[in-house]
Amino acid sequence: MAAPRITLDQWRALLAVVDEGGYARAAKSPAQEPVFGDLRRAAARVAARVKAFKIEGRKASLTPTGDLLYRRRARYLLDEATGLEQSVKRLSAGWEAEIRMAVEVIFPTWLLLECLDRLSKESPHTRIELIESVLGHRTDALAQGLADLAIFGSVPPGFLGEPLMRLRFVLAAHPDHPLHRLGRKLTMRDLRMHRHLVVRESSPERASAASMETAQRWTVSHLATSIEAARSGYGFAWLPEERIREELEAGTLKPLLLREGGERYADLYLIFADREHAGPATLRLAEIIREAVSSECKRSAVVVQTRGRRRKSGSTPVTSTKAALRSSL
Repeated sequence: MAAPRITLDQWRALLAVVDEGGYARAAKSPAQEPVFGDLRRAAARVAARVKAFKIEGRKASLTPTGDLLYRRRARYLLDEATGLEQSVKRLSAGWEAEIRMAVEVIFPTWLLLECLDRLSKESPHTRIELIESVLGHRTDALAQGLADLAIFGSVPPGFLGEPLMRLRFVLAAHPDHPLHRLGRKLTMRDLRMHRHLVVRESSPERASAASMETAQRWTVSHLATSIEAARSGYGFAWLPEERIREELEAGTLKPLLLREGGERYADLYLIFADREHAGPATLRLAEIIREAVSSECKRSAVVVQTRGRRRKSGSTPVTSTKAALRSSL
């Protein structure tokens, strides 16, 4: 393959001429001094094929063709080259090319995506492979080396984890569901007479026992399917409050009141596959997740306190969708 006729440094110098408005001003830039002597030769190489510049006195300006070359080609080329150089520096410093992360589906999706976006801004060339699971701690994702970092509801044997957050679950069904029509607090016997919606665990063994025995049960693979089925009136389900906040506010789902055991909670843990040998990008992602969860939990506490004061005063609280989501963390 023939060598490029114009080097990246010469392209940078040419762009400096455009940005500064002329050769003389561009030459004053310390970054362009080493290649300033080649500026006119580089410009001549470009001009030999297309007329990119027009000289007006001491000022060099772009022709329409040069403007197209500058905006759509040269600038893109140099931005890509700069990104590649930064990526090489990251990788040479030990930043991983890829992070594999296993996460329980009940972890707030919007919060996870914000964390991944923060990491991508700091290390744009680190790819993320996300494994979303149900009862992921029962899978072999960590033991088999399929994940570098995990957020599970329990710490698998042989690993160490740190408490991350607690999520509240509510038993919910469509407002017109027969259980709501009973008009009283429900018993386990009441529930057994109706269809229970369950999300299948990811482990192939599926060793977890059902939380209750009912006359009918639909087992689905995705939490979103369970939510949609409950919202459509096909049964009742234990659902993360954070994931059904909009449905509760819209009235398409309504909590079922139980005589006892009306609330359930799930603790989530942050777990490294190998903490001692984790790379800088994995460590940084874990740090970002800790910071984000801590920040949202603090905001949640403020929202809850504000709502409590408004209820006591008799006023109706008005919160944004984001604040409402935070209030369940």
